[in-house]
Amino acid sequence: VQLQASGGGLVQPGGSLRLSCAASGGTFRANNMGWYRQAPGKQRVLAAVITRGGVTNYADSVKGRSTISRDNAKNTVLLQMNNLKPEDTAVYYCFMVIDVNVYWGQGTLVTVSS
Repeated sequence: VQLQASGGGLVQPGGSLRLSCAASGGTFRANNMGWYRQAPGKQRVLAAVITRGGVTNYADSVKGRSTISRDNAKNTVLLQMNNLKPEDTAVYYCFMVIDVNVYWGQGTLVTVSS
C-alpha cells in the first residue's frame, strides 16, 4: 500500500488549500484516515481524522477552519483548509489504518506567508 499526498504549497494568510491523499497498491478497506502535521522544530501532531463511517475529529488549532472528508470507493482523504494562518505552516502527513497497520504518505509542505 502506498499513499500519495498532494496539494501543499505557498499561500498567503487568509488563503485556502486542499490537501489530497490517495492510496494504491491493492484492494482494501481503510478504517480511520487523517492528517498529522509537523511544524518546524516541533513534534508531529494530529490535525484531523475521519472514521470509515464519517465521524470526524479535529485538533483545536484547525477546528472551524478545516474540513476532512473521504471517498471510500477511491480510498482517498481530503483536507480542506481555510483562513490559513502562518502557524499552519508545516509538513502535512496523511495516514490510513488498514487492518491493524498504519500507512503514511510522504508529506506535503504547506507554507503560509505573505
